Amino acid sequence: MPQSKVPLELISLLKGKDVMVGAIDVATEKVESPADVARTIRAALKYVPADKLYPCTNCGMVPLPRAVALGKMKALAAGAPIVRAELTRARSGSRR
Repeated sequence: MPQSKVPLELISLLKGKDVMVGAIDVATEKVESPADVARTIRAALKYVPADKLYPCTNCGMVPLPRAVALGKMKALAAGAPIVRAELTRARSGSRR
C-alpha cells in the first residue's frame, strides 16, 4: 500500500521524469516488511517505468528512534530486490 496520501496514479503525469516513490512511511514507528515495500513498488510500476522509479522514504527519518529508522531502511533495501528479480524474470521470459 503506498505510504503517501497522494493518489499514486498522479505520478503518471510525470511521464519521462525520474520519480521517487515513498515506500516507507516515516509518520509511524511500525517497520514495514520487505513485502510491504515490494507491494508499493509494484503499484508504482503501473504508472512509471522501472528505469525511472526510485523507491525511498516519504520524508526524513530524523524524528524516529534509530532502531526503527534502521529497520525501515533494511526493509527498503530488502524490498527493492524482490521486485527487481521479478522484473528480470519477466524480461527473460519475454525474450524466449
